[in-house]
Amino acid sequence: MRSAQVTIKDIAEKLRISPSTVSRALKDHPDISKATKKAVKELAEKLNYEPNAIALSLLSSRSNNIGLIIPEIVHYFFSQVISGIEDVANDAGYHVIICQSNESFSREVKNVQALLSSRIEGLILSISKETRDLDHLKNLRNKNIPIVFFDRVPNDFQADQVVIDDYNGAYQAVKHLIDTGCRQIAHLGTTKDIGIGRDRYNGYIQALKDHRLSINERLIIDCDTYKAARLITRKLIYESNPVDGIFAVNDRTAIGALQTAKECGIKIPEEMAIVGFSNGIYSNMTDPPLTTVEQFGHKMGQNAARMLLDRLFSKEDYPPVKEVIKSELIIRGSTVEQRNILPHHH
Repeated sequence: MRSAQVTIKDIAEKLRISPSTVSRALKDHPDISKATKKAVKELAEKLNYEPNAIALSLLSSRSNNIGLIIPEIVHYFFSQVISGIEDVANDAGYHVIICQSNESFSREVKNVQALLSSRIEGLILSISKETRDLDHLKNLRNKNIPIVFFDRVPNDFQADQVVIDDYNGAYQAVKHLIDTGCRQIAHLGTTKDIGIGRDRYNGYIQALKDHRLSINERLIIDCDTYKAARLITRKLIYESNPVDGIFAVNDRTAIGALQTAKECGIKIPEEMAIVGFSNGIYSNMTDPPLTTVEQFGHKMGQNAARMLLDRLFSKEDYPPVKEVIKSELIIRGSTVEQRNILPHHH
């Protein structure tokens, strides 16, 4: 045979049967006789016939591609989400095309363009910190491409979403800090234009109010990276009225605070207690280990993928579904002393 790709037509010509018979024989169609199936499959193997995925998808008008846009791959949480999405999507015969926006709005718009040219059937995404304008997503909706948001959801866009109960997670974290004796609790947060920033902030505020602690604007700081936390924590420590507790919007920020406090000679948790959010891979490796809110990334990914597949396979339209996963406070040594450790020998 010539070196070009072998087609169904080539097999049909050799066996003197119609291309549609070859196609049905390869798919084990019940109308095709066993003998014909055997002949077709043996010849296909001999000629190294490979079904052309693009041609097949054009025929069926399904590409079996799902787009996924995440802010950052390095985040342990997002890598957990990816594996949850792939588990469900791959089982259903879908490929997941992963893009990363790097927290940039323009990158996110380019990602959507690239995914459109890959003929995605649906999109799962967590919006970037900069995203305010949603025209690129409205464009997908106008093309009848369903969208499922996870973790970070824009404020006014009707679509399916899977989130963690950020408000309650934050509330429990701050209540725990208060219960262990903290009175000056800083919140290292993120932009309130995205749900997680707003909900975690509101949980923090409500916990303070419920325990009759005053709300101090000076202690509410836009600071959601490791680097920023190292600068901010130093400042908080050397102020005249030092903080005794920190609730950070994510683990990396909490770890930045914890390491800086220790370098400044602050005893954790005796002089300052710290709580993170997400229960990432490093939260267990710090000294002391970090108290944090478990975010169940793998489960979030699985549920987002199921939601999208339900949309794709549904014959009728139905209103947007919002699913809230219950968070869980994981208490470790950054907020309470580890009592179950062997005694120190001085």
